[in-house]
Amino acid sequence: MQKAEIQDVVKSAMKTGDRVTLDSLRLLLSAIQNEEIKVRRELTSDEIRGTIRTLCKQRSESIGMFQKGGRNDLVEKEQAELRVLQRFLPQPMTDDELRSAIRAAIQESGAQGPPDLGKVMKQVMPKVSGRSDGKRVNELVREILGTV
Repeated sequence: MQKAEIQDVVKSAMKTGDRVTLDSLRLLLSAIQNEEIKVRRELTSDEIRGTIRTLCKQRSESIGMFQKGGRNDLVEKEQAELRVLQRFLPQPMTDDELRSAIRAAIQESGAQGPPDLGKVMKQVMPKVSGRSDGKRVNELVREILGTV
């Protein structure tokens, strides 16, 4: 994922008049630029994906808060922006793929039960980084280690 790719999509959204995509990606480019200023260099593809994940997480949290507040108009807006941002992330892993990776990590680390949670997480997270939420991975590791 390069900044130029995002800028190309912004240009195409301008031509088609897609306001949601345009606004979402302008916000993304602004966040990338702020991060570049902070680190004083251009961001790598992985760092750009990290910025996109951060914005996605913010959208998800906002959706939850707006739902609690009964602001359906804002929920729809945030969901539309979230869909735009998610197009730039790799496909998330399914629970079956995650379970498979977790079982492999349990084998590699020799984990025996729940006290070995940290060992397993240390093995799994680099393999699923960017494709799965750490919270979900932790839940599945706990579930699987509970049955070991």
